[in-house]
Amino acid sequence: MALPLYDSQPTRRPPLVTYLLVAANVVVFLITPMAGLAGGYGEGRARECAQVQFTLEHGAVPRELTSNEQQPVPAQATAQCRVEPYEKTPWLSAFTSMFLHSDWLHLTGNLVVLFVVGAGVEDRLGRLRYLLSYLLFGLAAVYGYAFASPDSPIPLIGASGAIAGVLGAYLILNPRGRIVSLVPPLIVIRLPVWVVLGYWFVFQWLALGDADSNVAYLAHIWGFLAGMAFALVARRAGPGRRPVALSTR
Repeated sequence: MALPLYDSQPTRRPPLVTYLLVAANVVVFLITPMAGLAGGYGEGRARECAQVQFTLEHGAVPRELTSNEQQPVPAQATAQCRVEPYEKTPWLSAFTSMFLHSDWLHLTGNLVVLFVVGAGVEDRLGRLRYLLSYLLFGLAAVYGYAFASPDSPIPLIGASGAIAGVLGAYLILNPRGRIVSLVPPLIVIRLPVWVVLGYWFVFQWLALGDADSNVAYLAHIWGFLAGMAFALVARRAGPGRRPVALSTR
């Protein structure tokens, strides 16, 4: 799958909110047990159990989101680790889960994509509207997945749903743009945005049938569709900040 590396469209001002979101995700990750840097979480089995505890406390559990009530700790978690009692507000976990990542690869993959496409969307929407829409996309992704799997006890974590929304918004706001992408193994090519994001969406859709995957592909789809819908409304509400087409080569 093509990995976006660079947006060929220039922006009119620095994408401060995108930088802030990238920094926030990095900082949060570094202080969680997933990063493996904070010695207070221990090593080996102790750190693995700390990860389970942290994910249950701050991840978005579909069963909790649909009922808006904290649920008992899953038996599978208690069988593996001693989970300390905690209190949780389900709707708040929908926000906190957007800033959590399972490992360095998960974090890096998400933030590279956000860094590439976020600047363009922020430039078109404006900083405040971009920030609010980012959170809205994340909520749409999490709750969309939750209502499709209302009995699931597995926590959702990651910024993927919100970033998928940014991708959807980018496609609508900049349909004639081009993105410099890495096509494995080592091919760097500038592709039309509809090719890159169209392929990405089809991949997410086809991957829904992978029962062995721990990736919430449906959340990505909901986030992407929310981003497209929001951008359509925003585009009709007024002119964008960017020129319509600065480069179509």
